[in-house]
Amino acid sequence: MHMKYMKYLSAFLLTAFLVGSCSQEPIVPQAPEPPAPGPTPSAGTANFSKFVAIGNSFVAGMQANALFNESQANSLAKIMATQLATVGGATPDPFDQPDINSVNGFNPIQSVLPSVVLGRLVLFDPDGPTGPRTAAPYPAKFPGAPAVTCPSAVPATPALPAPYNTADFPAAFAGNKANLNNFGVPLIYLAQTLTPATGGPAPPAPNPAYSPFFARFAATPSPDGTTGSTIVGDARAAAGTFYLVWLGFDDVLLYAATGAANTGPGTPAGTFPMTASASFNGQMDAFMNALLTGTTFNVVIGNIPDFTSLPYFYTVAWNAITLDAATATSLTTNLANNYNALLDQLVTNAVITAAERDKRRFTFIAGKNGVMLTDEALTDLSPYMVGPAAALLPYARARQAKSTDLIPLTAGSVLGTCNGGNPQAVFGVSFPVSDQLAITPEETAAILTRTAEFNTKIAAVVTANSTRFALADVNKAYKDFVTAKGAVSNGVFITPSFAPPTGAFSEDGLHPNSRGYAFTANVFIDAINAKFGSTIPRANLANYKGTGLPVNP
Repeated sequence: MHMKYMKYLSAFLLTAFLVGSCSQEPIVPQAPEPPAPGPTPSAGTANFSKFVAIGNSFVAGMQANALFNESQANSLAKIMATQLATVGGATPDPFDQPDINSVNGFNPIQSVLPSVVLGRLVLFDPDGPTGPRTAAPYPAKFPGAPAVTCPSAVPATPALPAPYNTADFPAAFAGNKANLNNFGVPLIYLAQTLTPATGGPAPPAPNPAYSPFFARFAATPSPDGTTGSTIVGDARAAAGTFYLVWLGFDDVLLYAATGAANTGPGTPAGTFPMTASASFNGQMDAFMNALLTGTTFNVVIGNIPDFTSLPYFYTVAWNAITLDAATATSLTTNLANNYNALLDQLVTNAVITAAERDKRRFTFIAGKNGVMLTDEALTDLSPYMVGPAAALLPYARARQAKSTDLIPLTAGSVLGTCNGGNPQAVFGVSFPVSDQLAITPEETAAILTRTAEFNTKIAAVVTANSTRFALADVNKAYKDFVTAKGAVSNGVFITPSFAPPTGAFSEDGLHPNSRGYAFTANVFIDAINAKFGSTIPRANLANYKGTGLPVNP
């Protein structure tokens, strides 16, 4: 089969997925506008003299798939502390965080091999703004891996230059653990806040609960997984007068971010199951009992955003495959006709239904085409792909994406590359991407249902503690942000994307950038003000940076 190489995404988009670290040229914050006259800052009925935060990566300040100095200095919790200082909270400097002490940071998502430590993602333009290439080839994901150069006539992509190619594994926190205010720990399930195993032992011990981010600042790191301190216990011991709690996000987000991959025998490593609703409810009760019993402080708790409101899930279009007429004709003649004929035969033999056949048919046209993907919900046709049909074995569970499918951001570094260096097996075009790189409508519905169930429990916790709790409806705020396609605050226009200069999200498409964290902090501040009669000033978005421009070799 003849195949022309497709360049269908810009370098700006695709290079967001390339591994990197350190800082890139930042977007310079706009000069703050003079604040509009407003009410005198007041704490209302709450006491903010000691502010303590508990949560996951959003509370810790993760950006661009990593935790690093600048991201931590602009964490949601730190921004909140700055604003609370105006109404009787401690000045921002005493708001202690477990400083990571790394300009480059640590990327727990991309560092998939024990011997490889990678840092934050950066936008990378290998040829500069006037370079000729738009997409491929893509560099190796880790040292020693061969770069994809299909077709081989395309020159290799330059490597990221120093200092963007370095990183640091989290070292032990050297500060005073007793003074900490921020107990945000990246990439944790709610259950991990309750067990000492989150603080150790570290690998190679078999401990799936272990988090290097918590172990480095746990009051008492666990030597055996059963003794030692817990996240909720350490946060409770901090004896705050006001708490921020934002947990449960990773109980669904990690599953969604890994393409809602099935979890079971044969499932690739790195996939994460959703927490069962009954388990989540019990864990939330246990968390609240551990945190609240015998205390009088007030709490603002955030609910869980709709995952489809994050640009990670909508930046890559479902029909991102652009073909010219000659390539579309070649694919139709050499692939679609044979595959569709087999589907017709299997309908005749009652192996699949006509509805499934119609869902699976390949159609190639000049212009935009759906990404070819693997759908694990489809009937496995491999037993029938033998003899003359053996060449169709890669398509045993394949179909092309529809408008109701979601293609995660990480797919952008795979689409257009070749399976095994074969120019006729181009991922997303003539060869299906894996199940991890697509989210079907059924998977989306399951994730949103589970999110709604978790949010129902969070709302019930607020109701049960109605005099003490404020609910920050981040779910609604993020959805409204996406629906409006942007927002304006302090003369700064932001958009729900990671694209400079207006994007409010960082390079990973999941976590906000510093300006996006200020936007999110205002959701929490509005909830506090409404509940406790406070007049805490909202964070000024103009004081915080957006995502940096692409770096060049």
